[in-house]
Amino acid sequence: MKTKACLFDLDGVIVDTAKYHYIAWRELAKELGFEFTEKDNERLKGVSRMTSLDILLEIGGITLDDEKKLQLADKKNENYRSFILEMTPEEILPGTKDFLAALKEEGIKIALGSASKNAMTILDRLNLTNLFDAIIDGNKVSNAKPDPEVFLKGAIELGISPSECVVFEDAEAGVEAALAGGMKCIGIGSPEVLGKANLVVDGLHDMTLDKLASL
Repeated sequence: MKTKACLFDLDGVIVDTAKYHYIAWRELAKELGFEFTEKDNERLKGVSRMTSLDILLEIGGITLDDEKKLQLADKKNENYRSFILEMTPEEILPGTKDFLAALKEEGIKIALGSASKNAMTILDRLNLTNLFDAIIDGNKVSNAKPDPEVFLKGAIELGISPSECVVFEDAEAGVEAALAGGMKCIGIGSPEVLGKANLVVDGLHDMTLDKLASL
């Protein structure tokens, strides 16, 4: 069946904001009195902010009430936003703009499907907002990946059947979400991690319309 829509995760697919998330979480852990390593940070990939905080606190052996956890999550987000507000279009990952333009020319719809509540801010900073026909971010969903909600809502907004959609994801939970939603999935990154995807490529610089058609 011909692909009629492509849905993209944001972090690690279109732009690399993972470094900013890591710095913000590391600073929070330091304030709480423990070290948060890059290896620890791998566990946070593709999960929501509050789930990320729960993992961080588990690593530190810390138990807090919900009110305090919300305060810490807000503090982390303020630190993170201070970084992303300085982002420039030069931080768009290689091949992204060319591939999105090729999809547009082919008449294929484009949507964002991201857990990030800061997705609009990032897209605005990168001057990419107008390329998307639908934007589903963390403010529009209640269930984190691997739940397929974010992608299914994207398909609904585009008016396209899930079976005619292809998702681009760099996290295992995202790949599982796409497949659970009845969509094809192209993994961005390591075949060892993203082996469940229908196809795995290094990045959007490695994508072509022919590869999309081959699914």
